[in-house]
Amino acid sequence: MLQKLVINNYAIIDHLSLAPDKHLNIVTGETGAGKSIILGALSLILGERADTSVLINKEEKCIVEAHFEVADNTAFRQAMQQADLDDDTSCIIRREINTAGKSRAFINDTPVTLSTLNKLTGMLVDLHQQFDNLALRDDDFQMDVVDALADNIALRKEYREQYAQYKKIIASITELKAEQTQWQKEADYKQFLLEELTTASFKTDEIEQAEQELKQLSNAERILGVLQGAGRTLAEGEQPMVNELKRVTQQLQGISELVPEVAAVNERLQSAWAELKDISNELSTIEGNISLDEGKLNLLQERIDLGYKLLKKHALQNTNELLSLQAQLEEELKASLNLNENIAKLEAELQVVYKQVTDKAQQLSARRKEAAPQIEERINNLLGPVGMPNARIKIAVNPLSEPGIFGTDDVQFMLDANKSGQYLPVYKAASGGEMSRIMLCIKSQTAKAMHLPTLIFDEVDTGISGEAAKQVGVLLRNLAAYHQVICITHQPQVAAKANSHFYVYKEEGKDGKINTRVRMLQPDERILAIARMIDGEKPSDAALQNAKELVVA
Repeated sequence: MLQKLVINNYAIIDHLSLAPDKHLNIVTGETGAGKSIILGALSLILGERADTSVLINKEEKCIVEAHFEVADNTAFRQAMQQADLDDDTSCIIRREINTAGKSRAFINDTPVTLSTLNKLTGMLVDLHQQFDNLALRDDDFQMDVVDALADNIALRKEYREQYAQYKKIIASITELKAEQTQWQKEADYKQFLLEELTTASFKTDEIEQAEQELKQLSNAERILGVLQGAGRTLAEGEQPMVNELKRVTQQLQGISELVPEVAAVNERLQSAWAELKDISNELSTIEGNISLDEGKLNLLQERIDLGYKLLKKHALQNTNELLSLQAQLEEELKASLNLNENIAKLEAELQVVYKQVTDKAQQLSARRKEAAPQIEERINNLLGPVGMPNARIKIAVNPLSEPGIFGTDDVQFMLDANKSGQYLPVYKAASGGEMSRIMLCIKSQTAKAMHLPTLIFDEVDTGISGEAAKQVGVLLRNLAAYHQVICITHQPQVAAKANSHFYVYKEEGKDGKINTRVRMLQPDERILAIARMIDGEKPSDAALQNAKELVVA
């Protein structure tokens, strides 16, 4: 609900503040007083583009600010959250145009783009102007009307949940098939790589260990020479160190009783002898393990060459990385086999969900087709009283080839404006004034069933008078029982139905400039304003009495 509209420095408005009622607000005033200018300023809030020509004072910026109560507007608050904007029970929307013509938009003091502004404010304000037929071009709106009056809201919610699941499965299948197609392009090459690695059959750290072993084999003769020399020095030859050390310990043992200090030294020599003997045995073992096998050397060289080739090919560093690549390729090939299985499972699930979706869509369609004639009759019964006696609405419910977000129907409001028997889409067949009255008739029927934003009608009563204008006023009043409505009118019958009556007028300031002003009329002022709409600037007693009767009726 619009709580307050503040306009500064726009066209001939230097400053204006408007606080509308939560029900029916009527705006009247002489032609040229500035009613349309107020709507022009409001359209800036709705995301319309602006230019510096609207600046009355070229040295100050233009500011239009609207305050909304949004506590019960769930769709708007969800959209705010999705746009990463502060969500609260109230919302302030501001539009600024600086002296250079640059425009900025803000929602709760956060800068936003015009497209974001337009999307969000469309959930707050529904502006109906002459020749504005956007609502009746909107298939979603027409579907919403039919479903609201067919009591389809709960059923449609169930359908949309199933439809969301249906679309999710389709998206998953599409993704898997794309992955499968991509995989098939690479599968042969990956299979070749895997077979190459599998055939190589490397073991953990094999290339590194083979390199070490090859070094030993390549230097086997030198290694054996060193080991044999060490062996001779320690345990073989004419005077081996082990034997000589053993002889020394035996001699020292013989004098240890005579020289007690020798016993400790001898123990140390015996330990050294045992260590040298152990070293000699270990060197002998190592010598026995050294091979001069030329065939093994060639085999190791072949394995290393193969390993280097694969490491270079895959830009890897060691054997274990090759083994990791092999395991990865095995998993990818296994996953590709799983793709077919997963696609098959999803396609089977899709058939089940598709059946559920189409069954629910058929229920929706049946209820729409059943309700359509009743909705047509109710709207047609209102067209005559509002000045369209020859017009007839027809609601076409046509089948779709595939389920959509609303089911398997396309809903289109058709109009025969002159009993011609030819029905065209409403936006093509109706004039600007007729369009507004048709929208009023439609929305008056959905008032209880649909959440609607603040509704603004600009001269919905153009081209009618008398009883037709009175019926428009009645419809507006009924609609305003459930929604905030603002209507600009020149018809006294419409103005008389207001909960709040605002009068727009021009006033000359001290500087000689003309400015638009607006004020809410008190009960006595309302009677006089309506009488003037009936009888001119100086209304007769009869006009005043007529005005009183219209207000009371």
